[in-house]
Amino acid sequence: MDALLYIILALIAGLAVGVFVGRMLMAKVFTKALTDAEEKAKLIIKEAELKGETVKNNKIHEAKEKYLKLKSEFEEEVNKKKNLIIQNENKVKQREQSASKLIEQNNRKEAELDSAKENLQAQLEIVNKKKEEVEKLRLQQVSQIEKIANLSADEAKTQLIEALKEEAKSKASAHIKDIVEEAKLTATKEARKIVIETIQRTATEHAIENCVSVFNIENDDIKGKIIGREGRNIRALEAATGVEIIVDDTPEAIIISGFDPVRREVARLSLHRLVQDGRIHPARIEEVVAKTFKNIEEEIVEIGERTVIDLGIHGLHPELIKYIGRMRFRSSYGQNLLQHSREVAKMCAVMAAELGLNAKLAKRAGLLHDIGKVYPEEQELPHALLGMELAKKYKENAEVCNAIGAHHDEIEMTSLISPIIQVCDAISGARPGARREVMESYIKRLKELEQLALSFDGVTKCYAIQAGRELRVIVDADNVSDERAGILSFEISKKIENDMQYPGQIKVTVIREMRSVSYAK
Repeated sequence: MDALLYIILALIAGLAVGVFVGRMLMAKVFTKALTDAEEKAKLIIKEAELKGETVKNNKIHEAKEKYLKLKSEFEEEVNKKKNLIIQNENKVKQREQSASKLIEQNNRKEAELDSAKENLQAQLEIVNKKKEEVEKLRLQQVSQIEKIANLSADEAKTQLIEALKEEAKSKASAHIKDIVEEAKLTATKEARKIVIETIQRTATEHAIENCVSVFNIENDDIKGKIIGREGRNIRALEAATGVEIIVDDTPEAIIISGFDPVRREVARLSLHRLVQDGRIHPARIEEVVAKTFKNIEEEIVEIGERTVIDLGIHGLHPELIKYIGRMRFRSSYGQNLLQHSREVAKMCAVMAAELGLNAKLAKRAGLLHDIGKVYPEEQELPHALLGMELAKKYKENAEVCNAIGAHHDEIEMTSLISPIIQVCDAISGARPGARREVMESYIKRLKELEQLALSFDGVTKCYAIQAGRELRVIVDADNVSDERAGILSFEISKKIENDMQYPGQIKVTVIREMRSVSYAK
């Protein structure tokens, strides 16, 4: 019994010791864990503070950069405006100086005129006095001669006239012989000159071509298809062809307006194909317009070949034949350029044959005389000199080149074919009048407007519509952003204001279209 009691007491004592030891161990473990946790927390706080400081420094740096950028942009804009103001002030000063110079010149000329008038009046008085003195002396001499000769003045005149008649007859007969000999030598040359001058006086005028084409349709229901939902079809057609499509209340007709006959013809043929096909939507419109442009280029070559065959002209360079075909879609002071050139060629051949010159060479020069007007790129040279350069480039005869370059007196004429070309050009096309000059300057202004917009980077196409009151600019979406498109419209409008003269105002519309294309295979 005592042994069992001892055992139980020993177990209780051991259990108490174990509990105590266990608690001590647990306290140490918890203390260590708490210490580790505090250290980790301190590390995390320190890292967070470092990151916060880095972010703060980055934000401050970005804010400074943005401020410097905005400041530089503002200073640049201010400098541009200052420069513009300075330029305007310089222009005003120059105009004031020129005006003051003109006023001084006018005052000086008025003073010179006044002095000249006074001198002239004084000279006239002197002359009148001299005349009176001369008349008195003449009367005295006549009276003295009558006394000496015992003849009156009338009798002396009669005797003198009879003597002079005999002398004049002998001299006249000799002079007539000289005139006849000289006429025989110069008859041919004078006859040619007379013929050319006579024909030059017979120049006639022609009517000016319109700047619109009419596309006839079977019924007005087709107008809705051409316009499309919310006008997307007609906008796509205008953007692709560069003309203005006018769909109004005109029955069974759509008006195509544009200054370029090639664009109008492409739009007319494209509308014809779309209406026949029945499928009218933006993608189909672009496809048809592209095919039509290609067909027009082929038609230009065919027209050129047909023209040279009809006129019997051989050996022309293929590029010159292509230029001749392009004449079909151009005008010369309102007259169709190809028709004008054909007429000039035929008349030149007839006139050259009548004058005993080379008719084939004259016909060739007449057909090519306005070839410079269809050069695809804008040049600073006049069309006559540009046509001469083209003819030289493609190895044309020297007389043909001179006739082309001299038909508007830009260079000196070196052969008789050159004045024939000039005269026949006047007969066929007439000398330019006020209305023709207005039309030509109007078309030139529209072309300059388009060329100005095409000079900017990122611009792919440009069309002047609404009689030059609106400029539509199509840009490359890959190279021009939406923000840049807005800036581009402003820059183009400013350049138009600075470089061009125009009535009213011009609306500049920049179109940026993003396309995403993929293929299902």
